[in-house]
Amino acid sequence: MNEHPDIPGFAYADGGVVAPLGFRSSGVSAGLKSGNKLDLALIAAEKTIPAAAVFTTNKVAAAPVIVSRRHIAGGLARAVIINSANANACTGAQGQRDAVAMADAVAEALDCAASDVIVASTGVIGVPLPAGKVTAAVPGAVEALDSRSGDTAATAIMTTDTFAKQVAISLDVSGRRITVGGMAKGSGMIAPNMATMIAVITTDAPMTSEACDAALRHAVALTFNRVTVDMDTSTNDTCVLLASGAAGGDDIAPGSPEFKQVLEAIWVVAEQLARMIARDGEGATKLITVTVSSAASDSDAAKAAFTIANSPLVKTALFGNDANWGRVAGALGRSDAELDPDAFDIDFAGIPVCRAGEGVAFDEAKALEALRQPEVTIGVELHLGDGSATVWTCDLTYEYVRINGEYRS
Repeated sequence: MNEHPDIPGFAYADGGVVAPLGFRSSGVSAGLKSGNKLDLALIAAEKTIPAAAVFTTNKVAAAPVIVSRRHIAGGLARAVIINSANANACTGAQGQRDAVAMADAVAEALDCAASDVIVASTGVIGVPLPAGKVTAAVPGAVEALDSRSGDTAATAIMTTDTFAKQVAISLDVSGRRITVGGMAKGSGMIAPNMATMIAVITTDAPMTSEACDAALRHAVALTFNRVTVDMDTSTNDTCVLLASGAAGGDDIAPGSPEFKQVLEAIWVVAEQLARMIARDGEGATKLITVTVSSAASDSDAAKAAFTIANSPLVKTALFGNDANWGRVAGALGRSDAELDPDAFDIDFAGIPVCRAGEGVAFDEAKALEALRQPEVTIGVELHLGDGSATVWTCDLTYEYVRINGEYRS
């Protein structure tokens, strides 16, 4: 177990999304993927509980997003059902009926209201969802619900992901042991706006719906909304927070010391999942962390960091292990962030390569070795103020082109 200096009693926990008390999950095959691969995940609480969710701001929103926005409006949920292999996006009125059918099937099996079920889908856009296969698999998903491990659920939501993404931590809050867990999927079409591809975060902390909403939006803004793989915002982005309250005690209200502790724990889980998404970008060979500091404002820092992280020239240079800092400088100059061209500094993997807007001598062999590592940092100092921002991305490789060129093949 690893200690975290800012969170009392911090420790990593096993179980992923079901590590917190009061949750069960399952992953089954509905026949959407070939070879009986897992393609349907279900996360369920023991009763209807406080919840919050954020969704894509893409104007071409998928049917499950439209339905789930309605369902979460009351700030409560009992379950989340997620299918992979089909996005159920650009599928018209029938797509919405199919998303409702998924919620109805879960509601019947769990004996709850359909409005207490959040629906999410991920996969190919524009193909009608075989809803009959999904609804037929729901009873089996309910029967398979398990509180010991979130492995099958995390696996079932994968598309082009190369590994299942899940994490859980526990901490001490006013004499109670609180746990926060989560799972996510995402590899391509990643430039979230209000959420990520698909993510579910759970906690056994006693929280109100308002506290869930405040905590989720804060965490998402600093984590999932700071990830970019390819500048494409999905039609299906969905991120849900569920709070079972099974740890006991009074509700944790926004603004309280206890809320700040739980908020940080939710942020840590979200950050870990966000980093996994960037590391697993389609075809990626390395995770790239871009940090811009001493900007005129946090907003300016974010503009600069995203422009660097989204630059195909920067991303391909890092794929080739080339410390081509001029591409970073070029991105800075077109980022719309306030900039003094005679003041900025750039580091690659901690190695100074630019000072006061001009190149400095550095050991090319040392830089080559540093850039060959699976995690690489780009650090920029603008020397204009106190603003800062960190964005996670990955390199751009031949494999990204192959994966997306053959996506429907």
